[in-house]
Amino acid sequence: MIASLMTLAALWAGYFHFIRAKAPGGPQKIPLGFETFTSRPIGNPPEGQPWVTDLLIVDLDGDGLKDVLICEGRLNKVSWIRQTKLGVFVEEQIGTAVAGPAHLEVADLNGDGHLDVLVASMGVIPPSNAKTGSVVVLVNDGRNHFTNRVLLENVARVTYVAAADFNKDGRLDLIVGQFGYLQGEIRWMENLGDWKFQSHSLLDLPGTIHAPVADMNGDGNLDVVALVSQDSEEVHYFEGDGAGHFRDRVIYGSMNKDYGSSGLSIADINGDGRPDIAYTNGDGFDYATPGARPWHGVQWLENLGAGKFAFHRVGDFPGCYSPVVVDLNRDGHPDIVACSGFNDWNNKSAVSLMCFENDGTNHFIPRPLAHEPTHLIVVKAADMFNDGRIELVTGAFLFYPPYDRASRVTLWEQKK
Repeated sequence: MIASLMTLAALWAGYFHFIRAKAPGGPQKIPLGFETFTSRPIGNPPEGQPWVTDLLIVDLDGDGLKDVLICEGRLNKVSWIRQTKLGVFVEEQIGTAVAGPAHLEVADLNGDGHLDVLVASMGVIPPSNAKTGSVVVLVNDGRNHFTNRVLLENVARVTYVAAADFNKDGRLDLIVGQFGYLQGEIRWMENLGDWKFQSHSLLDLPGTIHAPVADMNGDGNLDVVALVSQDSEEVHYFEGDGAGHFRDRVIYGSMNKDYGSSGLSIADINGDGRPDIAYTNGDGFDYATPGARPWHGVQWLENLGAGKFAFHRVGDFPGCYSPVVVDLNRDGHPDIVACSGFNDWNNKSAVSLMCFENDGTNHFIPRPLAHEPTHLIVVKAADMFNDGRIELVTGAFLFYPPYDRASRVTLWEQKK
């Protein structure tokens, strides 16, 4: 699940101090490059080598300030980095231990008006065939206290969970991705009420990383798009009928068994009103030593309507993870931000954080944002301070040396 970066300094020379003037009558564009952001750690200091497997930006307590939730896979815990006032963050663990937490989502699962925290639990982070996976919800009592409740257990390692009403009965169901190892699955869990769920299998393959939910074809019914790695290296489109039935189609697949699928998100990239798919391939978790893989990078699948998608390569970025579609430079065109988890960090010019700038015609220009900290496996974007500027938050997964430019959770603020 993690990757190796090749040297990019020569390729991106000349991009570092990019400045473009404001177009007449158009939005003000900010320059993108190494000078764009300042960074600072938030939350508690690291305990050993951090394994931040996922993070989520959300106003968990409803006070109008955005917080950060994180999974720590090595420490088996979920933490809330709470913004107590603008720019001030305090961290606390929520719930009790969760074994190998890998993914976070929030939803009011029991309908009491408070956001609960859904956690995909792998049990163990390194590859394993053991049935150690589970789905855990941290139930919010509305007073910032969270209680663990297990909704699924003793299954192949779970890497994704999200809530959505797939059968339109008014109850939030679950989509669950089980990476497993040699065996895995995608299922949806029908909410029967009173914390009871019935599982329905959608796919019997290992390697699911993400399985976000959206109405991809505009028919009013929720669909699922899943990135499946391992031997498949495919993007699956599960078209929902609104009654809990799904039709599975592979809308992209690589013949390269070492393709390294690593992340997927859904957003309207070209502004045509249809949700597109951004995804990364940069996994290097199984590599004996870090190294460049020329096929690693970012791509998007353009939603053409009627269930058809067109593949577009965005750009090369070995070892990349966590595609985020966001208008980072405020020019009205969605850009794509990604980070790199596994690179040759002995090379000081290796890039750890990148923005692929959309030039307005859906061509993307690589703008390196940072060389350090290193080992960044997840990045999210939001207006953290309600001032119209986009901030980034990254999490580090330090699985192999060197550790000389290490971090845990980092907040990236745009310079004024």
